[in-house]
Parts: sequence; structure tokens; C-alpha cells
Amino acid sequence: MSPAPHPLRRIAVPAFGPSLLFGIGEGAILPILPLTARDLGGSVSVAALMVALMGIGSLVSNLPASVFTMRFGERRAIVAAALWAALGLVLCAVTQHLGVFAAGCVMVGMSQAVFNLARQSYLSEAVPPEWRARALSTLGGVMRIGLFIGPFVSAAAVHAWGFVGAYGAGVVALLIAAAVAARIPDLEAHTLPGARLSFASTLREHRHVFVTLGIGVMLVAAVRASRQAVIPLWADHLGLAPSVASLIYGLAGGIDMLVFYPAGKVMDLKGRRWVAVPSMLVMGTALLLMPFTTGPWTLLIAAMAIGFGNGIGSGLVMTLGADHSPPGRRAHFLGVWRLMADLGSTCGPVLLSFVAVALTLGAGVAMTGLLALSGAAVLGYWIPRAGRH
Repeated sequence: MSPAPHPLRRIAVPAFGPSLLFGIGEGAILPILPLTARDLGGSVSVAALMVALMGIGSLVSNLPASVFTMRFGERRAIVAAALWAALGLVLCAVTQHLGVFAAGCVMVGMSQAVFNLARQSYLSEAVPPEWRARALSTLGGVMRIGLFIGPFVSAAAVHAWGFVGAYGAGVVALLIAAAVAARIPDLEAHTLPGARLSFASTLREHRHVFVTLGIGVMLVAAVRASRQAVIPLWADHLGLAPSVASLIYGLAGGIDMLVFYPAGKVMDLKGRRWVAVPSMLVMGTALLLMPFTTGPWTLLIAAMAIGFGNGIGSGLVMTLGADHSPPGRRAHFLGVWRLMADLGSTCGPVLLSFVAVALTLGAGVAMTGLLALSGAAVLGYWIPRAGRH
């Protein structure tokens, strides 16, 4: 008999609802942050820095997030993260000082680290292993749906109330996310009895995983972060109108959101390799071919292939982290795991920019494709075969 679907139905609203709402809240303010910074007197470079501060806040908070989650538990960590992000948005909305605005952006980034780690840790424990990939793929997919919806909510709010409306919409979504997360059932235990945990011991005990699969995860994260810049940059290189570039980007995102659950099911039934390797191969091939596109239709095909490859990999990084994290002390492991992924996300666009400046944009796009193929090779070699987790 096939297993009943109750493991996901039982926790669907309290587990996935906050992720959808957090994504809507984040998506609502992402297009507004640089505009607000400019409105406060910041230059274009300063406005870009304000957005980057969110990523920096997340990067430096991964390890503290794991300590916080182990100390207070996943449910409280998720609620606290949503409330902290809402407070950061309030600061961004009411301040007239760039320094305070920057602090609000960092607070939102910090909350992302705590929220993402706690929800991953919770589902890793709450869902049976045979449903793990489906649960975490759905988690990643729901967050992407929220990020997709958020800008439309923001547009309506800005039209009615100006910039403050976008921040208000984000705060409301985050407060509802906190209220829904408060209904999550507590897990029985968060640490092994008597265990002396430290990041040094975590690195030592799991160094083989970090220097093998961890490298693959960094490559995956670098490619995913770079792809967000590649499509609009290449559209601009081709001389396409901004509206056409946005449409192509949106259609690629739509494909991305459609395939997360089937991919999770394949990972659960056939093994992680069956999704990890094709995901990176498809993205790598599409990125290598993108410099040969000459117009909107060929670029659309390449962009949708990238979206498909990224979509089937939804939840992959979280699933691999959950597979290898030790039960009872997952948070420390996942803190290091997410730190490695964030390092990849930070370094990928920087490397793309460096190669584009030193050589050409086409060379930078092709380099990103090679990173994807390298990721496919690393993951294909080091992911345990099905039945050997």
C-alpha cells in the first residue's frame, strides 16, 4: 500500500502558511527598498547597498540563528523572526534617516536567516523521511509563490497610499505569518540529552559532508543567485524594451513555480540524484546557450529552460541538508549548511560581474553555465544513491 498523504495535510496550514505570508511580505517591499533609499537622498549605489544589506544581514546571522532556534525551539523562532522582520519594515517606513533605514534592512535580513533555518529544521523533524523532499520542495515552492505575489500587492498598495502602503502591506503579511506560526505544534526535543554542542565540533564531525556536498550546494546557490541578474542583463544587451525583459523574467518565474511538487515526489521515490543532476544540467546548458540568443523569442526559450531547471531543484538544498543533519541537533548543522549556501549566493553575482567587466557579459553568462555543470558533477558524485542515505 502507498503511504497516506496525511503527513503534509496535518501540518499544511501552520507549516506552509507562514512561508507564503513571509514571502508575500518580503516580495512586497523588495521593489520599494531602493526607491525609498533614493527618496531619502541616497545615490544609486547607496540604494543598491540597502538591498544588499538584507543579504549581508542573513549571511552573518546564520550561525546565531541556529543557536537561537536550539535555545527557544522552532515555533518560537519562526514567530520571533516574523515579528522582527515586521519591526524592521516599520523602521524603514517611518524613518527619514538613511542610517536607520539601513538598520531596518539588516533586521529584515536577520529575520530571513532565523525564519528559513527554523522552518527547515521543523519540517525535517516533523515529516517522515519518506515525505521529506516533497515537504521541503513544497516549502521552497510556497515561498517563491509568495515572492511572486508580493510585488503585485505592493503595486496596489503604493497606488493607494504611496511607499508607506507597501511597507504596511508587508507588515500585515508578517504579523499574520506570526499568528499562523504560533499554531505550529511544538516538537518534543531540540537537542540530544547531555550533548555538548559547538560549531567547532559540528565542523569536525561533519567535515566530509561540508567539503563534498557542501561545495556542490555553494555552486547551486551561486548559479541560482546569478540567474536573477543574467536574464535582465542579457535582455538589455539585446536592446529589448524593459517591459519585454520583465515579461520574459515573469514567464520564467511562472515555469519555476509549476514544477516544485513533482520534483519533490521524484526525489522521495527515486532519490535525490534524479533531480539534483538534471536541475543543474538543464540550467547549465541553457546558460551556455544564452549568449547565442539574438532576440526575444530565443531568449524566452533559454529563460524558460533556466526557470524549469531551477524549479525542479526547489527544496533541493534544504532536503540535502536535512538528510545529513544529525537528529536532535539539526540546527547547528543547518546553520553551517545555510551559511555555505549564502556564501555561494553572495559570490555568484560578484563573479558574474567581475568576468563581465574583465571580458564580456557573454563570457560571464557562460561562466555561470560552467558553474552549473560543475555543480551537476559534484552532486552526481557525492549524493548517496537511493537506499544509502
